[in-house]
Amino acid sequence: MTELRRRMFEDMQLRGLSSKTQKCYVDSVKNLARYYGRSPDQLTEEEIRHFFLHLINQKRVAESTFRVYLYGIKFFYETTLKRRWPVLDLVRPSKRKKLPVVLSLGEVQRLLGLIRKPVPRMCLKMIYSCGLRLSEGTHLRVADIDSSRMMVRIRNGKGGKDRYVPLAQRTIDLLRAYWIAGRPRLWLFPARSRQTPVSNTTVQKTFKAALRQSGIQKNASVHTLRHSYATHLLESGVNLRVIQEILGHKSPKTTALYTHLTKKSIDVLHDALNVLMADL
Repeated sequence: MTELRRRMFEDMQLRGLSSKTQKCYVDSVKNLARYYGRSPDQLTEEEIRHFFLHLINQKRVAESTFRVYLYGIKFFYETTLKRRWPVLDLVRPSKRKKLPVVLSLGEVQRLLGLIRKPVPRMCLKMIYSCGLRLSEGTHLRVADIDSSRMMVRIRNGKGGKDRYVPLAQRTIDLLRAYWIAGRPRLWLFPARSRQTPVSNTTVQKTFKAALRQSGIQKNASVHTLRHSYATHLLESGVNLRVIQEILGHKSPKTTALYTHLTKKSIDVLHDALNVLMADL
């Protein structure tokens, strides 16, 4: 590890950034250095400007990816190198309001019913039934399941926060049958070696294969199960503030997005439109 990288890691630790964020920030600076073939501390402000234009115009990176590059590079130059460059205040990711894909309850049941391998199948069922992010699901431990309280503990979620999520009785029954069949010890969803959790890639590939087999014509991903869970809870009358806590959202504005996606909201709109257009 170079002295610069070690220093940046130390600065991020002092700032209290999660290990995942630290890796993303370091990777962004590493890619910047690779693009120019020089150490990042030797680059000029004009070169940084050109790199961000390259990300926008040539690479056409997603907004979320652009943000990681911006925050990582900004942290390196302003915090680690103590350089205040105006270009880093000028750069802003373009804001795109994009509604997430949502599966109906029937589509979720059909899709998950096609999966045969026990580990990814149960992992995906947990992700849906608890509204988890992918890495939260794959990194669950056996000890995280509290069947007496019907809760599961989510460790080190987004922002490094822990939280508890309620378990349905059906989920507990499925978990018991799964545990009896496989007897996992540390990781609830272990890889073949049983020493590490199942990889995110394995679960993603399993989901995509089932999606193709299902014939569902939606651009869904594993994260779609989380969006679908939140939408289905809202349709069932669960309070938005409760859903926010379960999902681990920092802002209620993030959770409020699902009010635009519920079937009940759309049905009400359709009823109103039908009345308006009835005699036209």
